[in-house]
Amino acid sequence: MLHQAKHPKSQVTIKFALLCAVLVGYFLYLGLKYDFATGGVAAGLTWSFFVLCTPIADAGFLLDFPLRVLFGIRMVLSEVAVWALAIGLNGTVLAMVPQYYDTTILTRLLHQILISPWPYWGVIALSGVGTFLSIRFGDELMDVLHHRDRSFFHAHHFKYELILIVFFVAVLLGYYELIASLGIEAVIEGQG
Repeated sequence: MLHQAKHPKSQVTIKFALLCAVLVGYFLYLGLKYDFATGGVAAGLTWSFFVLCTPIADAGFLLDFPLRVLFGIRMVLSEVAVWALAIGLNGTVLAMVPQYYDTTILTRLLHQILISPWPYWGVIALSGVGTFLSIRFGDELMDVLHHRDRSFFHAHHFKYELILIVFFVAVLLGYYELIASLGIEAVIEGQG
C-alpha cells in the first residue's frame, strides 16, 4: 500500500500547532513560577526578544510562514505587523511596569539592550535588516516554488541575490560583535 504524503497546508497547521503548544507551555511554566500575569508578560517579552534581537525571522516566522502558506499573505507584510506588536509591547512595559524585565535571563538582556541606545540599539537595527532580508528570501523562495517568478534564476537577478547574501553575512558578523560586547555572562550571573 502506498504511503500518501500529507498535504503541505496540513503539515504547516500541525507544525504551527506544535509551536503554539511550546509557547503555551512556556507561559504555563512562567505562570506557575511567578504568577500568571507575570508569566504572560515575561512570555511576551521573551517572544519580543526573539523578534527584535535576532537577525533572522524566528519568532515572527511563527506567524509569517503559516499565514503565507494558508492565506497567501506575503511574509514581509506579516513581519511588519509582528515588529510593530513587539515594539509596542516593549514600549508599554518599559513605560508602565519595567520590573517585568527582571524575570528571565532573556528579558534582562532585552532590557539592557532597550535602555542603552548606544551602541545596543544597533542589535535591533542589525536584527531588523537581517530579519527582513531573510523574509525577503523566504518570500522569493515561496514565489519560485509556486512558479510565480520563473525568472528567479536569471543571471542578473542571481547577481543581485548574491550581493544581498554577502550583505546578510556582513549583518550577521556585525550582530555577533555587538552581542559579544553586551557581557552576557554578567547578565546571567545577575540572575543568581
